[in-house]
Amino acid sequence: MSVLMTTVFVYGTLMNGERNHRVLAGAEHLGTARTVARFKMFDLGSYPGIITGGRVSISGELYRVDAATLAKVDRLEGHPDIYRRTPIELEGGGSAEAYVLRTTEGRRVTEIASGNWRARG
Repeated sequence: MSVLMTTVFVYGTLMNGERNHRVLAGAEHLGTARTVARFKMFDLGSYPGIITGGRVSISGELYRVDAATLAKVDRLEGHPDIYRRTPIELEGGGSAEAYVLRTTEGRRVTEIASGNWRARG
């Protein structure tokens, strides 16, 4: 029986060294990556969010996760109510699942023009 694996792109608190990285324990780290330049990134206080429709390339990391880990990440991200897990294109080709904010409406947000959560300053 084969195990279904999903490649996930993370760009905030799930990255290595960040506070929610433990949720990815046991997942295979595939390296760093950037999205194509079609997003906007926002600082939501203690975590970031991205939306489509911008011109920014988002910096992050790729992980190969099993179904159980994917379900844990879905819960953490509030999928599908707060974030929606959706396929995104990566620079250089390929794609991965990423968590995209459904809306920034009603939230206090600051745009992170660099697309890099760690360099938000």
